[in-house]
Order: sequence, then structure tokens, then C-alpha cells
Amino acid sequence: MDFGGAPVLYFFATALLLLLSSTIKSANASIHVYDRDPFREVGNAYLLSGGSEGIAASLATPPPRKRAFHSATHDGLSYIRFENITFWRSKAAADHHSKLAHSTGLIQVVIFEAADRDNIGGSPYGGQKSICCTADLAKLEGCRQGEVIKKPSATDINWPIIVDVHFGRNYQSAHLRNTEVYITKTGMYNLFFISCDPELKGLVMTGTTLWKNPDGYLPGRMAPLMNFYVIMSFAYALLSLIWFSQYVRFWKDILQLQHCITAVIVLGLFEMTLWYFEYAHFNNTGARPVGITAWVVTIGAVRRTVSRLLILSVSMGYGVVRPTLGGLTTKVLLLGITYFLASELLNITEYVGTINDVAGRARLFLVLPDALLDAFFILWIFTSLSKTLEQLQAKRSSVKLDIYRKFSNALAFTVIVSVAWIGYEVYFKATDPFNERWQGAWIITAFWDVLAFSLLCVICYLWAPSQSSQRYAYSEVTGEESDDEASQSLCRGSPNGDVSLVKQERREKSDEGSDLEEAAEEDKRE
Repeated sequence: MDFGGAPVLYFFATALLLLLSSTIKSANASIHVYDRDPFREVGNAYLLSGGSEGIAASLATPPPRKRAFHSATHDGLSYIRFENITFWRSKAAADHHSKLAHSTGLIQVVIFEAADRDNIGGSPYGGQKSICCTADLAKLEGCRQGEVIKKPSATDINWPIIVDVHFGRNYQSAHLRNTEVYITKTGMYNLFFISCDPELKGLVMTGTTLWKNPDGYLPGRMAPLMNFYVIMSFAYALLSLIWFSQYVRFWKDILQLQHCITAVIVLGLFEMTLWYFEYAHFNNTGARPVGITAWVVTIGAVRRTVSRLLILSVSMGYGVVRPTLGGLTTKVLLLGITYFLASELLNITEYVGTINDVAGRARLFLVLPDALLDAFFILWIFTSLSKTLEQLQAKRSSVKLDIYRKFSNALAFTVIVSVAWIGYEVYFKATDPFNERWQGAWIITAFWDVLAFSLLCVICYLWAPSQSSQRYAYSEVTGEESDDEASQSLCRGSPNGDVSLVKQERREKSDEGSDLEEAAEEDKRE
């Protein structure tokens, strides 16, 4: 055999062990790092977004607010921790002030839940909303001019939280002492650093913030996926056990098509396992390993590409109706390479080094080519499937026709469900612009993995390894009676099966030339 299950398992097992045992560089994820990040001008304020994550309420009682900062891990507590936060203003802005001045510039750290977003800022006389308090707003709202406008939350008068940081004298830097803000209510939390002082234009910031949930450092939207990938790993392991038991039992009669199915199962198993390890490492340390993330994204892109090529090849009759794809091989491979590159780029943008619980604009831009290629795959698959069904009907191959009808029904159901789910996903995101339903967002990602696994199970059932699969696959039966005898031999392995298959081989020799000519003509037309 050119391609067996054991070498594939050995290769991926070795790769997995090397990945997990090696020292891997990490990208800060739940640990948000600011390396001289600039403030940008928004309305009458200068602001810097510090992050946005879904955080569950603390399971334990937070320590007193006056308690000194310490670096111990607070099991069961949720918080946002500030470490080594330093603000830097320009030398020209610092030189405007005397060495004897006390407070020469104000920066405010603002933390609020998405539900309280309207409690930040105000609008004089119903005009454009302002973040900072102006002279008119000071009269209307009772706020302090030159500071961020804050209204108490309806559920907790202590929220939103604002922490003041002052520049002293003519210093160029101001420091926020290391502190923690404990989260006692589940929600989507946003952090902003804001200055209302026009003299602080060009402000930059350094330091880190660390966001923690009760069970670890995974952002709230990602946390349920860790348990999901455990379940999917066991599901793929069970499918692998069933498939490989048949694979080893009938290894002498394995089709090339079944080798491809084996590759998809192995890729799926290692993808789900690697996702779990990646999320577990992230949850325990707060840092996201770029090495594991890049590898799992690449394996996922390969798995999706091979899966689509497998379905396309099956739809063309490869391994069952025709021995090769003929002149279409180059076109199929070119489409596969293009899809792999588009999928790899999209998922690297979405997952590698991801920090916040909010999808970026770059992902929305990269989704388009990926979606167009998927649409092209679907069109080509159903066009090829229709031609294959016509050929089988013309040749009266009832057993193969029955298999392909079941396959086409499963494929049609998958496409219909996919389109419906895409519509739901668009609705979900359009009606939740501030990610307030973040606790259920993980289902959007999980659904596609479940759907792909379900379709793979159907393909495994229809093309499971059997005693007569190799000889039966390429037989060309012209009568219903012979086809039924072949199906009985394939399914039950009866003593009459050998006689039936010998008859089929004789017919195959007589029909082979004409069938190959028909396939060649079809390839030229496509």
C-alpha cells in the first residue's frame, strides 16, 4: 500500500508530541500588553481601548478594596489587574508646566459593562454625544468640566468605575499603581484610557492588564469551547476506533478513496486535540502559544481542504465509478490549494494572537474569498453529482445508485442546514453589536465542527472498508440481477460472492474500454 493508516498516525502523533514538549513562543492574549500604544482623538477626548472581554462573576468573595496588590492566583475570583501602567506625554507638553505645580494633566481609566455604555458621555441639547464634560454639560449634567461624564449604573451605583491618574509637576510620565478591579457581575466588560486635556495630544501608554475569569484566563466567549473540544476529541477517537478496526480487518481491499477518508479522520482527531491543549494552556497561563495555535490552524485548514476535495472527488465518481479523475485532476488540485491559502489566512487572522472577544474588521474582509470558494465548491459538487447519478441510472447500477442517492441526500441536507445557520449567524451578530450575548457565541463556532463531523460519519458509513470493496468498486454491472448479487456479497460476504465477483470481472473487461472512452470525453467537456 502506498498510504496506510499506521504511518499517518505515527507521523501526527510524533508531530503532536514535539509540539507539546518543545519550548514555544507565546503571544499575550488574556494578558493585554501595551507597548507605547498611542491615544487617538475621538470627539473632544483622547482615548485608547484597553480591551473587551466577557467575564463571569466571581465565585468567591473578593478581598477588601484597600488590600495591597499581590501576585497570587485568586481561584474563583474574576478581576482586571493593572501592572506597570505608565503614561507618557511629549516633552513640549511637560515643559508647559512648572516644577512646583501639583497636578498638570489628568488621565482617567474607565471600566464599564456593555449594558452601561450609555452611562458614559452626554449630549447637550440633544446634539452630538461628548465623552468629556464641557461647560454646557457641566450646567446640564452636573459633571466636572474636563473629566469623563459618568452616570451611575441602574444595578450598581459604584459602576462604571473610573480611576484617576495625574501627571505631577513637569514630569513626562505618570504611573498607575498596581491594582485589581474585582468583577462581581457577569457581563461584557470594556476598558478605556481617556484624557480630556487638549494639551495631552500625542499621549502614549505602556504596561499590561490581565483579565481573569473564575476558572482561568480564557475569555468568556472561549471558555465553553475548551470542554467542547474534549467532547469532540472523544467523538473523533471513537470514530477512529470503529473505522480503523474495519481498516485493519480488510486492509488488503482498501480503496484509495478510503485512504482519503482515513486522512480526514486523523486530521480531525489531531485538530480537536490540539485545540483542547491550546485552550488549556491559555486558560492556565493567560498567554496564547503562537506555535500550537499556528499548527492547529494549519491542520484545520488542511482538514477542511481535504474534506472538500474528498466530497468533490466522490461526487465525480472517483474510486467507485471511475478509477481516476483524468484531466480534471489539475483543476481540482488548483482549487484545493487556493481554498487552503484562503482558509489559512482567515484563521490565522482570527485565532493567532487573538486577545479580545470582539471580531476585527480584517476577519470580515477575509471571509469573502473563503465564502466564494465554498460556494464554488458546492456548485461543482452538485453538478458533478448530478452527472454521476445519470451515469449510474443509465448503467442500471442499483447498489451504487442507492449509495450515491443517500450521499446526495445527506449532502443536500448539510447545505440547507448550513445556509440556515449562516442566516442565523448573520442575525445573531447584527442584533448584538456590543456582544452582550457573548455567553452563547461559542455555539456559532461549535456548530460547524459538529456538522462537519456528522457528514464525515455519513461518508464513513457509506464507504466503510469491507471484504469486497476493492473488486466491487471498479466493476461495471449491466443487469439488475447481477448488481443485487454483488450487493449481497459486499454486505454479507456469502459463499456465492466469489462467483458473482468473477462474473463481474469478466463483464468489466468487456466494458472497460468503452467506459474509459466515455470518461475521457466527459473530462474534455468539463
